[in-house]
Formats: sequence, structure tokens, C-alpha cells
Amino acid sequence: MRRAWIHRILDHDGNAENEGGIEAWLRLGEACGLSRRELGEDRHLQPGVRFAVDAYVNFARAHPWPVAIASSLTELFAPDLMKTRLAAFEKFYPWIDAQGLDYFRRRTTQAKRDSNEALAITLEYCNTPELQREAVRALEFKCDVLWSILDAIHHAYADLKEGRSLVRPSKENFGGLETAAPC
Repeated sequence: MRRAWIHRILDHDGNAENEGGIEAWLRLGEACGLSRRELGEDRHLQPGVRFAVDAYVNFARAHPWPVAIASSLTELFAPDLMKTRLAAFEKFYPWIDAQGLDYFRRRTTQAKRDSNEALAITLEYCNTPELQREAVRALEFKCDVLWSILDAIHHAYADLKEGRSLVRPSKENFGGLETAAPC
């Protein structure tokens, strides 16, 4: 199973022939006007997004691998979503360098392959009523994670639209309270 799954790791991390999804994501950020340093420091990462992603990683660590894989079945819908995102980016954000959108272009084909593999694995290994229930709950959980991410982003940018800052407290802008007792 690890040998069958390794291409997903390489899709994200890259290798000598392929820069990988992480690099493509960084180039997307740069094409949108963010520096690699800002991206690497998570300066613009919303707390709710970080919390949701951490919850998903912890879920995958804590559950049997076939159930964790079942949670990725949200990718069954990704190819069409990626095509829609690309069209929206090109229409509404023409200032973004077209090469910055390579991440989404790649995912249109990768997501189809990945979701087909995940579905085959889920059908083969979630072969008891209990594992099948866990697979459905895993998929529901992943949908909740994705909604949480969207809600956090929507909330942050609704605040921005209302004129409130997206800047989070840090040592530099927290008014010296970093030495106070922890909450």
C-alpha cells in the first residue's frame, strides 16, 4: 500500500523531475503578491484554517489508514471544482501570473487519479459494516473541515470588508502583553 501511495507524496513534495505541489502553491502565493517569507511564516494564515487543518491531520493519524483514506473522497468532486476555480481566477483576477495557477491545473488530473485510487482502497478495505460506517463518518468529518476552512476565510474577509484588520496579535503588535501570564 505504501508503494501504491508514494506518488501522492511525490506529487506534493516533488522530486528531480517534478517541482511538486508545495512549490506550485508557493508560486501561486507569489503570483498573488505574497513573498515566500510571508508564506513560510504563515503570516496570513487564519487561526480557524490552521485549527481545521490540524484537526484533519490529527484525525488521519488517529484512525485506521483505510478510514483516513476514505476521508479524502471529497476529491471525487475536485477535478470539476479545480476547472471552475481556474476559470474564476482567470476571469476575476487577471493580474495573477498564469504560471501561478499551475497548482490548480495539476490538480485537475491528479485529483481524478487520487480520488479513483482512494475510492478503490475504501471499497476494498472498508469491508465490514463498522469500517463502512467509519468511512462515511470520516467523509462527513472532512466535509466539516472544509466548511470550517471556508467559514474562517469568509469571516476574516468579511471583517476586512467592514474595515477591520486581518492582523493577528504578535510580539510586535500585542502591546507588550507577551510577558503576561498565559491564558
